[in-house]
Amino acid sequence: MKGVIKRVRFPLDIMLTCVRWYLAYALSLRNLEEMMLERGVFVDHSTIHRWVLKLTPVLEEAFRKRKRKRGVGSVSDSWRLDETYVKIRGKDRYWYRAVDKQGNTVDFSLTAKRDRHAARRFFARAVKNNGVPRVANIDKSGADKAGIEDFNRENGTDVTIRQCKYFNNIVEQDHRAVKRKTRPILGFKEFRSARIILGGIEIMNAIRKGQMLGGKNLSPAQQFYSLAA
Repeated sequence: MKGVIKRVRFPLDIMLTCVRWYLAYALSLRNLEEMMLERGVFVDHSTIHRWVLKLTPVLEEAFRKRKRKRGVGSVSDSWRLDETYVKIRGKDRYWYRAVDKQGNTVDFSLTAKRDRHAARRFFARAVKNNGVPRVANIDKSGADKAGIEDFNRENGTDVTIRQCKYFNNIVEQDHRAVKRKTRPILGFKEFRSARIILGGIEIMNAIRKGQMLGGKNLSPAQQFYSLAA
C-alpha cells in the first residue's frame, strides 16, 4: 500500500473512507465531494475517482488472500453462474458472476463479449481461485453450457451442468447489489475503470456476507479498512 500512495497530500484514512463509501453505497463522486466538504475536507470528485482506481486493486488482492477457504462463509461445491450487462461508452459489456447455493460470492469477471470463449475463461478463473465445483447451475444460455463443456473436456473434469432458471434466482437477486450501486455512475467511460470499480463493489459485498478471514467481532467497515494494513 505504501508504494501506491506516494506523493499524496491526503491522509490514508480519508482516502480509504471515500473509497469505501463509493464502493459500499449508491453514491456519485459529486455526492462524496459534497459529503467531505461538510466534514471540512475539500477534495475534488476527480481526485476521489483516482483514489478509487489506485487503491481498489490493492484492496481486492488483499481480500482474495484472506477469503475464507473453509467453514462458514467459504464457497461450497454447488455454484450458480450468470452474467449481467453493464454500459461502457454506451455499449453493452458483460459482468460474469458466480455465487454458491448459500449466496457466497465465488468469482467475477468483466468481458467484452458474451460467448463460449468468455464463459470458459470465466469458469476457468473461478476454478483456479476456488477449486472445481461438483455442480454448475446456469440458465438456458448455450454459450455458458458450451464454455463449461470445453473446460471439462480440456481439463478432464466432470462438473455437472444443470440448466434450471429456478436455481439461478440466487445469483440473479445478487446482481441487484451491483446494479444498485452502479446506477448513480450513469455508465462507465473505460473498460479498466469499470473492471476495478465493479471488483471493489464485489469485495465489499463479500465482506458483508462474512467471507473474509479475521473478521470476527469487526464491522464490515473495519474489515475493509484492515485490508490496507
